[in-house]
Amino acid sequence: MTGHDRLVALLAERSTRRGKFVLASGRESSIYVDCRLTTMSPEGLALIGPLGLEAMRRRGWPADAVGGLTLGADPVAYAIAYASAGPSPVRAFTVRKEAKQHGTGKLIEGPFQSGDRVVVVEDVITTGGSALKAIEAVRAAGGRVLGILAVVDREEGGRQALESQGLAVEALATLSEIVAVLPAA
Repeated sequence: MTGHDRLVALLAERSTRRGKFVLASGRESSIYVDCRLTTMSPEGLALIGPLGLEAMRRRGWPADAVGGLTLGADPVAYAIAYASAGPSPVRAFTVRKEAKQHGTGKLIEGPFQSGDRVVVVEDVITTGGSALKAIEAVRAAGGRVLGILAVVDREEGGRQALESQGLAVEALATLSEIVAVLPAA
């Protein structure tokens, strides 16, 4: 079984539920993917880091840093950064939903630097809204976005919305792949 297949199976087993749900986008769905149940587990982190790094290299994204909107992007960025330890390390960062009102007042936390080549990461892409917020913060801080890497693409138009703005998108798994291995309802 490949790393991709193990990730899809883990997402189906741990993160995906059937029922009636309202998504962060406000849309209703009969399938809910709580990626954090996978991305915050040792097995998920061990799969996502190398798979994410491999996907970035395959796409030709020579990133200095990876990160996205807290909280969903955080473990994904940390897993990739950890997997990159060695000759070409990639730093992780977090984009806050709003700037701190104390201390330095930062919107981006971690070792992000102006001029960084960045891959914005997401746990799940539905509409692309979270990725766009992160991209706006990265660009405002002087970063250059190479692309967007998601653990799961729900295949509900988010990828197309991002690509229509000239952004490259890569997903480690799709909802249809996950649903294909889910037990019947």
